This record gives sequence, structure tokens and C-alpha cells, in this order.
Amino acid sequence: MVSKTTDTVLQSYLLQSLNMALGALMQGETSYTNSFNIAIQENGFIFIPRLPCAYILDNELYNKIFLIANASLYPHYTLLKQNATYFVPLKTDDIHVQRGLFFPWRVGISKRLVIPDLDSYTTSLPKNQIPIMENFTLNLDKVNHIAICGNSGSGKSYTLTYLLSVLKHQSDLIIVDPKFDTPSRWAREHQIAVLHPVENRSKSDFVSEINEKLSQCLELIHKRQAILYENPRHEFSHMTIVIDEVLALSEGVNKTIKESFFSLLTSISLLGRATKLHLLLVAQRFEHTTIPISVREQLNVLIQIGNINKKTTQFLFPDLDPEGIVIPIGHGTGLIQVIDNEHPYQVLPLLCPTYYTKKGIL
Repeated sequence: MVSKTTDTVLQSYLLQSLNMALGALMQGETSYTNSFNIAIQENGFIFIPRLPCAYILDNELYNKIFLIANASLYPHYTLLKQNATYFVPLKTDDIHVQRGLFFPWRVGISKRLVIPDLDSYTTSLPKNQIPIMENFTLNLDKVNHIAICGNSGSGKSYTLTYLLSVLKHQSDLIIVDPKFDTPSRWAREHQIAVLHPVENRSKSDFVSEINEKLSQCLELIHKRQAILYENPRHEFSHMTIVIDEVLALSEGVNKTIKESFFSLLTSISLLGRATKLHLLLVAQRFEHTTIPISVREQLNVLIQIGNINKKTTQFLFPDLDPEGIVIPIGHGTGLIQVIDNEHPYQVLPLLCPTYYTKKGIL
């Protein structure tokens, strides 16, 4: 809980920052002329305009305040970027100040996990817990499906290897590796079967084999649904279908086979949540030709790694303007959004874990 003294200092500091930076956008109006005020709350701050005023309460003003405040509050607080202006009603009889612009925050900033020994670390983790950063952990029971997106060389394979190492102790794994690369080497080290291309076989033949496996997973979902019908509290073990470079599977294959692949992915994404079947999809981009839109809408853990701008985030975060989000420089950095009831649903800066593993996997 923030103390009253800290509140007052923070309020004064924020007011000073906004008075100096807003300038022309506010038509010369400041807190010194009683045109607006700031109220500090535990989960954010409220910009309280005194109406009527000479400036417009729109997205431009909201984003400008976000840019100023986010830089001013770093590294003590991380403001959570909104897709639109966030109005809140205020409890007062004074009609001039009955509304405010709310800016939610998280205390502190994203900090990278550093893991000296990955195998011993993942073995000792609590059940269904997937640590992503310091003070940021996923609960596998709340995960529907996961997407990892990023350009070549951004750190996707490194992040995927970490997730595989954690999931190995918490979920059954089905791994599809069209590139026959890092996931295959990791799976060989841990004696886990992998679907990968074989010499002298066509790409369509390979995707047909994947469809057969996905069809078996769909049958498992139906069996589990029947069990849930009789006993809604039945606890199933988790199963995760990991598909690296999804784009490599959906391009250049027979149309009928591709449609079957998309249809199976859609069914699993829609029905898998209740029966503890998850998809973990990795791609350089998630446009409609990579996976169906209906699958994309079921993803509730979204990870974008590498270069962050409007163009790279348009598929996973179509409504997001990343301007103003403080993303640390370095390998394996980006954005993460977790849509559940435990985390703020807004996009957060991401620093993927740094770890050490056996030679020859990465």
C-alpha cells in the first residue's frame, strides 16, 4: 500500500511533469490554473479535468498523458497501455469533476529470470506453474493456447526450448517440427517423439501425417468431454500440441490437406480448453494464411519477440499501438499479453528467461 506522504510526492511530481510537457495540447491550461488535477490510487492514477475546458478529452490527449507519465514513472511503475480512452466516474456532487481518465499501472518493471541450471530448475517448479519473468508466472490451468511470434533470429527457438523444458514436467507433449531443428534436438535429448519431415516424402504427405495425429487428439477431446458430462469435476492431465513454424505447414501443400489441417486446428482450439488440451504455436507471423482467424481468437497467451512496431504487432495485437511502451533492448525481449483472471489483460513488456542447457540443443 502506498503511504500518504508518497502519494503526495508522486502526485506533485506527476502534475509537474504534465504541466511542463502537455503545453500546446492543453491550450495553455495547467493545474496551476485549476484546469485539472491528479488522484493517486493503489492500481493507477486518475487525470481529473475540470470541465468545461479549452482542450478535448480524446484519444490523442489520453495517449499524450500516457507517453509523459510512463516515461516519468519508469522504473517505479509500468503503465498498462489501453486501446482507447479509459473514462471512470468519480463520486462527487460537483458536476465539473465527476469524471476522470484512468491510467492503470503495475508496480515496478519487467525483470528477466536468470536460471543457472534449467533441468534442476524446471524439476523443482510447483505444479502447473510456468515462470516467465520475476513476479510474472503463468498458471497452466488458466492457459487455453499459446502463440510465440517473432522474426528469424529474435529468440523464438530459445524461448520455445524454455517452455518445452517446463512443460515436460507438467504436460504430455506432441511436438511437430517442420524444420527438423531445435525442438527435434531437444526432444531427442529428453526421449520425446517428434513429427518431422523425412527424406523422399512430399510436404503434403508430412502434413497428412500431422492431420492424423491431430485427429487422434480430437478423438481424445471427445472422450474427455463424455467423461466431463458424467463428472464435471474430473481432473485430466494436461496435453500440449507444440507446432514450430506453423507457416511452413500451411504454405505449398495440397488444398484439401491444408483445409483439413486448418479444420482440425480450429476444432482443437475451440474444444481443447475444458479438456486440458493446449496448442503452442510458433511462427514468424500469424496472418490468416498461417492459422485460421478462429484459432487466433482462442489464443490467450500472446508472445511477440524481437522488433516491436505497428507492423510486427498487427497480427497478434491488431488494436495495439506500441508507441510509449518501454521495451528493454536486448535479445529475447518483446511483448506479452495473458488473457485470464489473474493478470492484467493489457500488453506488458517481456524479457524472456536466460538459462543454461546442455550443449548441442540450441
